[in-house]
Amino acid sequence: MTEGRSEKLPLVEIGILGGTGLHKIDDIEVIEEVDVKTPFGKISGPFIIGVLEGKKIAFLSRHGKGHRILPSEINYRANIYGFKMLGIERVISINSVGSLKEEIKPRDIVLSNQFFDRTRRKNSFFGEGIAAHISFAQPVCPELTKVLFDVGRELNLRIHRGGTYICIEGPAFSTKAESQIYRSWDCDVIGMTSATEARLCREAEICYATLSLVTDYDVWHEVEEPVSVEIILKNLKQNIHNASAIIKRTIATLQAHRSGECECAQAMKNCIVTRSDLIPQEIKEKLRLIIGKYVL
Repeated sequence: MTEGRSEKLPLVEIGILGGTGLHKIDDIEVIEEVDVKTPFGKISGPFIIGVLEGKKIAFLSRHGKGHRILPSEINYRANIYGFKMLGIERVISINSVGSLKEEIKPRDIVLSNQFFDRTRRKNSFFGEGIAAHISFAQPVCPELTKVLFDVGRELNLRIHRGGTYICIEGPAFSTKAESQIYRSWDCDVIGMTSATEARLCREAEICYATLSLVTDYDVWHEVEEPVSVEIILKNLKQNIHNASAIIKRTIATLQAHRSGECECAQAMKNCIVTRSDLIPQEIKEKLRLIIGKYVL
């Protein structure tokens, strides 16, 4: 159980973050909707709490009902802290991306294991009197990523394990010059959300993996059409079906609680550099679910 979590909230095993085109999970037996109040403000919308393949999950649409929230407007800290408040140990993120490589085709699925973050948004729970520095060399959970990849292969899907996801601020898509620069940096896919979520999940000691659904070739390709909302939504239809199949079988495969083989559960150990007696009491209370086992 999460340190200091509210006993008034349901205890949930696995979190799912939906993005463009994925606003619900098929076959989930819905129990309730929970609107969590966090120290970082409002989440994108109520958590959909339900049972899938015998496990209790919480689904959250990062862009809100009807896709009303831009990538820059998402309250990432509230969303991830909300998962923490539910006692969630693992989060699977689904997002649409553009491909920056010929061999990664539209309707493929990529499990990125690296990020290049070009955003300017708030991406840490720390500050305001407490300093902490996490290790982020390996930004996704290797164990959770492996399960997703193995399931994708079992389903005979075109799935790629590894690669660099470049995260841009948006909401506009890239210029052709930007897209070519990102290719020269050997980035594999481009999106607007996942790097921020990964960083916050690591601070919250939550295992995180991203299931990136390729919809287009961004704007670099000389033959294929440049990215547009129309192209994204067209290619997402099949990809959403595939992603749902992966999620369903992955949920069935995962144990109720993580094994501890990854380092995610101890990610904050020895990372807080501020002396405990100098951390403001209100900050200790605000971050108690994250730092409670390390700071008295």
